[in-house]
Amino acid sequence: MPNFAEKLVESEKLYKEALDLLPGGVSSPVRAVKPFPFYTKRAIGSKIYDIDGNEYIDCCMAYGPLILGHAHPAIKEAIKEQIEKGWLYGTPIELEIKFAKLIKGLYPSIEMLRFVNSGSEATMAALRLARGFTRKKKIVKVEGSFHGAHDAVLIKAGSGATTHGIPNSAGVPEEFVANTLQVPYNDTQALADLLEKNPDVACFILEPVMGNSSLILPEESYLKEVRKITAENDVLLIFDEIITGFRLAAGGAQEYYGVKPDLTTLGKIAGGGLPCGIFGGKKEIMERIAPSGDVYQAGTFSGNPLTLSAGYAAVNFIVKEKIHDYLEKITNHVKEGVNDFSLANSLNVSADSIASMFCIYFGDKPLNYNEALKLNSALFIQFFWRLLEKGVFFPPSQYETCFMSYSHSEEDSERITEAVIECLKELL
Repeated sequence: MPNFAEKLVESEKLYKEALDLLPGGVSSPVRAVKPFPFYTKRAIGSKIYDIDGNEYIDCCMAYGPLILGHAHPAIKEAIKEQIEKGWLYGTPIELEIKFAKLIKGLYPSIEMLRFVNSGSEATMAALRLARGFTRKKKIVKVEGSFHGAHDAVLIKAGSGATTHGIPNSAGVPEEFVANTLQVPYNDTQALADLLEKNPDVACFILEPVMGNSSLILPEESYLKEVRKITAENDVLLIFDEIITGFRLAAGGAQEYYGVKPDLTTLGKIAGGGLPCGIFGGKKEIMERIAPSGDVYQAGTFSGNPLTLSAGYAAVNFIVKEKIHDYLEKITNHVKEGVNDFSLANSLNVSADSIASMFCIYFGDKPLNYNEALKLNSALFIQFFWRLLEKGVFFPPSQYETCFMSYSHSEEDSERITEAVIECLKELL
């Protein structure tokens, strides 16, 4: 057992109790860490506090949604105001229109959209829509990309599946994934060859920046070439911007890289910390969604007023305050500090970042999923526990990405950098 885990007395007690009630003791695999996770009591700003009284600078930020930090006042106020009016109606509300207009203004590729309840639901609906619109059966995904825990995309799914050694899921019939094809990230030739051999492909779905097999950035012109190849082959391009949406820029990766997909999925930040998913795109495609078209999608909690209030407040704040320059500044500080130390000491450890996302790699920085699998995940877990002891919380997997928020101070950024370097000195 890691030394610090011995101090998490109350967390250990709760975990032992949870093992009898929840599969693996957790509600999502990515939260599982051996010997047990810490249990959170509260969080505010850039800090998260466990039930044993420890304070951590949070670099997980709920795996991405909390770009403004924990319990941000603007979001808290929006939620309080809505709760007074009720939190679920089952009827249309004006805020659906107001929020849709805001998103449409930020994402020119989105001419029409639908609110749903999670990123998984958004990608599942987008894939169904692509098949319905094109009348083609096959889809293409990138090896190691995670597009939610639904059947068609649970092949080399990255993230928790990779961390726990389950790249494919039991319970998914072979015929469900027979029409799911894969290509490596950053390999346009592989995509072109595959589409040439498979004229019945409906769409290519990818994370513009991979965030579930560690952080993997697109090589120069990769995304623009992907756009060209899909258009030439009459294949819809779906950008899964559940993570990158509003985070790389207000208009997501498509603004950052100047590439316009046919369909886009959003989530995480768009809910302001509450469950949310969005899929949208060209009007001629989206009008195929029921009740205006023949592709069915529905949900009792879709577009619920509480989520929309939180999400609108978050996105509106991002746009008005122009937060991205500051976020990039504090994130770059961590990256540059770690890389300077590693270079000076000839360590095979490095950091990379984009906007407010960053990752520490124990091994060579990867360009695709297969290269990511060569990273030293066991050493990363030792690093994770040592960081906790120094008051810094990273996601507990080499295959996850770290996130900074607008609530992180420059002092937080410096403390994170110092803690990482101290851990590297102890481990290597």
